[in-house]
Amino acid sequence: MFKKKSNSSETNFWISYADLMAGLLFVFILLIGAIVVKSAIVRNQLSLQETVVSEQESALDEQSDHLIDLSQSIAIKSDEITKLRNLLAKREQSLEESNSKLVLSSNALKLKNDELSNLNQLLLAQNTKVDNYSEHIILLQNLTKEQNATINNSSQTLNSYKNKVILLSNQLTQKDESLKLNEQKLLQLLKALENKQTKYDGLLTKLQAQKAKIKSLTGIKLKVIAELKSALGNKVNIDKESGSLKLASNILFDKGSAQLKEGSKAELEANFIEYVSTLLGNRNVSQHIDKIIIEGHSDSDGSYLYNLNLSQQRAYAVMNHLLTIDYIKRNNITSKLVASGRSYLDAIKINGREDKDASRRIEVKFRLKNEDAMYEIERILDAN
Repeated sequence: MFKKKSNSSETNFWISYADLMAGLLFVFILLIGAIVVKSAIVRNQLSLQETVVSEQESALDEQSDHLIDLSQSIAIKSDEITKLRNLLAKREQSLEESNSKLVLSSNALKLKNDELSNLNQLLLAQNTKVDNYSEHIILLQNLTKEQNATINNSSQTLNSYKNKVILLSNQLTQKDESLKLNEQKLLQLLKALENKQTKYDGLLTKLQAQKAKIKSLTGIKLKVIAELKSALGNKVNIDKESGSLKLASNILFDKGSAQLKEGSKAELEANFIEYVSTLLGNRNVSQHIDKIIIEGHSDSDGSYLYNLNLSQQRAYAVMNHLLTIDYIKRNNITSKLVASGRSYLDAIKINGREDKDASRRIEVKFRLKNEDAMYEIERILDAN
């Protein structure tokens, strides 16, 4: 506190002046505390905003640190107080002006009641330091103008922050409305998808049924081959894969000849009748038979055209003889008979080498109705 002097009036003046300065200091500290607390609140509220906001908050932190540094420098310069007391009288007018500015600043920076209560709690702890700060009023007067400018800048910055916050709040509101619309559209799409899924499940069920039906149709050939094996057993030579009747050419023809041997005709007729009667005698099988094909096959000796001509002539010779037997006429099989030559295209190979004796043969095979279409459908279904 100030030292007492002999002149009592002067002492009373300084005491009054010290009380005035203490009050001013208290108001100024309130303002500084308000600025610091407000800066902290703004930083917390705007920590997630744009990079510019972060830079402004850093500037406010630097200003707060600057104020703390100034307060510390004030404590260091306490020994200069005695030299400045003579200037107090001349600065009264300046103090009144500063006081009016501080009052205006105080009115401009009023806090909410709940914020003031929090600040009061903080300021209670600072009251013990007021006496020490009272000796530094003169120096603070010189800094008042600068601080007022800083406060104005801070106020402008805060207003700018408020405007940005309002703008961002409006943008968030628009985004929320947009999200609500998107959610409604998504719900509609999900409902439409559920309806389509239900229709798809129905179509899939129908497709599976049709696929099973087609599979059953394409399995007819396997059923026919099974019927042939069951009925004929070892009576005739039936190919396990194609179900065709195989007859060796050396039994039916001499080498290089297309003339049927007389001794082979009876065996040919017997084997053919056994084979065809099994195909056409079973109604479950006969309704699917389209053609009965007589194929001539040769070995690879000689040219392709020579063997093609020879295999065709042998197939025709077999068919011409079969057309003369009563069984063909009686069962109206003529329209189903077809003869063709294959040359050596389907030669029999064992371990990669041609078996020429086995390659020279006559095959009697059946063709199902729409066999090509069923085979293609089966291939597509298996691929899928």
